[in-house]
Amino acid sequence: MMLPDGFTVRVRDDVRLLPTPDGGLSLVGGSPLRSMRLASTAADRVAGRQVQVHDATSDLIARRLLDGNLADPAGLTPADPAELTVIVPAHDRPELLDRCLAALSGLDGLDVIVVDDASHDPGAVAEVVRRHGATLLALTDNLGPAGARNAGLARVATTYVAFVDSDVAAAPEMLAKLAGHLADPRVALVGPLVRGHRDKARPAWFERHDMAASSLSLGTRACSVRPGAAVGWLPSACLVARTSTLREVGGFAGDLRVGEDVDLVWRLVEAGHVVRYAPDLEALHEVRGTVRGWLGRKLVYGTGGAELGRRHGEAIAPAVLSPAMAAAAAAILAGRWWSTPAALASLAWGSRVVSQALPDVPGRRSLALRLAVRGLGWSLRQESALLLRHWWPLTLVACLLSRTARRMVLAALLVDTAVAFHETDVRPTTLLGRRLDDLAYGAGLWLGAARSRSVQCLTPRLLRQHRPTPEKKFEKEVQPWQ
Repeated sequence: MMLPDGFTVRVRDDVRLLPTPDGGLSLVGGSPLRSMRLASTAADRVAGRQVQVHDATSDLIARRLLDGNLADPAGLTPADPAELTVIVPAHDRPELLDRCLAALSGLDGLDVIVVDDASHDPGAVAEVVRRHGATLLALTDNLGPAGARNAGLARVATTYVAFVDSDVAAAPEMLAKLAGHLADPRVALVGPLVRGHRDKARPAWFERHDMAASSLSLGTRACSVRPGAAVGWLPSACLVARTSTLREVGGFAGDLRVGEDVDLVWRLVEAGHVVRYAPDLEALHEVRGTVRGWLGRKLVYGTGGAELGRRHGEAIAPAVLSPAMAAAAAAILAGRWWSTPAALASLAWGSRVVSQALPDVPGRRSLALRLAVRGLGWSLRQESALLLRHWWPLTLVACLLSRTARRMVLAALLVDTAVAFHETDVRPTTLLGRRLDDLAYGAGLWLGAARSRSVQCLTPRLLRQHRPTPEKKFEKEVQPWQ
């Protein structure tokens, strides 16, 4: 299926465009990092950092740019509200449901189905639904969020379907814009940036942390979503999908009470569909109102890792590292006399590998070095997260026995603090919140691993280095870093 005639993609600002001696063009960037080489005839289709689809060649170029996260769709037209049905799974909490349905009102032609997942007080839920003019589907058995969404999906007669949790406020105009991404016939699912929100004047400290650094907020970088990319999953708090495609893959996994959103995204990707993240559009997720509820939810999220590992293998890996950069990052965290020479040697090796995959243009070596430094920084970040989040029970034992382990944890804390400064409004409560978040989620991971008797969700994936090879005369990839 070709992209629609006139469909436009724009090369991302952080992607480098390097002219090649033969009149072609090399693009360096994306996620995972790659170098895509375009022959002169293909390079002519890139005008002002944009490619507009008019034939098979421009369609192929646009698809490869999108798939490599080198470009994003541009100028999309919102879908007709009459083509969209919104499914809201609900289980009690009528005050949040009221806020959710109020946000969805005001757009003519939009159908809203509330699926009451066997609430303890179904009358209160029914009253809220009636007041907002939505359709009520009441279940007699509690199926969980995945099962409730599937029950609503069975009632959908429109081309597109949106899923909005009852604790989320999503404007209908925003959902229509999300559905505009489905103009690409390969795209099956798209999600917005989900921000933490608390509807009161003075949120508690943990609420402020979740508003600033919610685990559902996946950053501001638009992305083609898949394992190993900058965005590897989407939260089911707010999603828009192509109805027919979702039914083809069986909808959400009804037997999962946690991780069903990750599972759906990965099944769609494995089936050859495209999933997109559109952070220029936002939905607001009400954060938990108690410390116990907040940390308890983080622990539950962690327990889902083992089952996802069983179903999807190494896609659940908590880190993806090249052996050389993994060793260099570990050496830096260890803080020993040999750390600097080891890091420099790894940078030199990594720079040489990247340089071999880049086009022969002026400044190739300096660019390769910058990319190698970027790879080392990404490895440092991932290994710090392993020590502080995914492996913290093991890290704690190691700290009791080893001075080197204690140095590595201190260095990891410094790296994580630097990340916090870069990504959030850092306050003492932010740093405390990060540590508690890590402890709760990591505990959940280990609990799930113990129950399933599998460490798949705790095992990093090491990338094998390979020589880049041409693909259909258009592309070469530079692996392996974000």
